[in-house]
Amino acid sequence: MSIEPDRVDAAVAGMGDREAITEWAQRFSLVADPSRLALLVSIHYAREISVTDLAAATGMTDTAVSQALRLLRAHGLVAARRDGRIVRYSLADATVHELIHLVRPHPESRAGTGERG
Repeated sequence: MSIEPDRVDAAVAGMGDREAITEWAQRFSLVADPSRLALLVSIHYAREISVTDLAAATGMTDTAVSQALRLLRAHGLVAARRDGRIVRYSLADATVHELIHLVRPHPESRAGTGERG
């Protein structure tokens, strides 16, 4: 029983498949970790970056960065490209790219506004 069945129908249609909701919940749990989020944001702005450079940018150890990247890669959020002996990471998920833009506007877009971020 519902008060407004048309609203319930719209909510159910918008929600879609429960499996998709579970997938998104897993993605959000990955992004909710501050270290992993810092890595994703760093990768986003660097476009492509090595483990060692990510460690320097985020203040994490190479080991911690590698472990986090393994998880992010397993879930399809980042991709690796070998360049000789160096492996460079980039964002592999366009939605994460867009999410970063929504949550953290590009620093250069704030230039001249007096805001820091």
